[in-house]
Amino acid sequence: ACYDTFSEGLQALLKGMHKGTTHTGKVPSRLARTLEREAQLKELHRTLRKAVSEEDYESAAQLRDRIRELCDFSTDLLSGADRERLADEVIDETLGLGPLEPLLKDPLVTDILINGPKTVYVERRGCLQQTNVIFHDEQHLVEIIQRIANRIGRRLDESSPMVDARLPDGSRVNAVIRPLAIDGALV
Repeated sequence: ACYDTFSEGLQALLKGMHKGTTHTGKVPSRLARTLEREAQLKELHRTLRKAVSEEDYESAAQLRDRIRELCDFSTDLLSGADRERLADEVIDETLGLGPLEPLLKDPLVTDILINGPKTVYVERRGCLQQTNVIFHDEQHLVEIIQRIANRIGRRLDESSPMVDARLPDGSRVNAVIRPLAIDGALV
């Protein structure tokens, strides 16, 4: 039932994407089309994320196959590279730590510092660098932090807003959320 509802919603979303017109009915400029396409891809990402989060997957390969199946509805919108990028993002979001996955896979990154959903720094070769990694919003960041805490058997919520622990790989994680972190979540 979830799949039928999702398929219908995805098809409607994709039909709207292929019209290529703005709300006024005029053909948009190149910049407007690019911005509109990015917004449509973000919406498709959210829709895919919601659809796959409601099902259980044993492996990334199984999840990737399901995402490819769902993306078959959008052959005109998504190139092969876009499909793979979208699949990677949804897999990272579903099975991993979302936008942090590329940083965790980078062997040059020795430290990750997160000062809210839009400000992520890494340390590479002893130098601190701001990244282009962003979270959707503060709630998205808190969900990722809670996923980290849950993996090591810790709880992180309003009644216990701070965690300081060692991860299985030996690295350390320190995280603080509201109400202790007045300006929002920090890692």
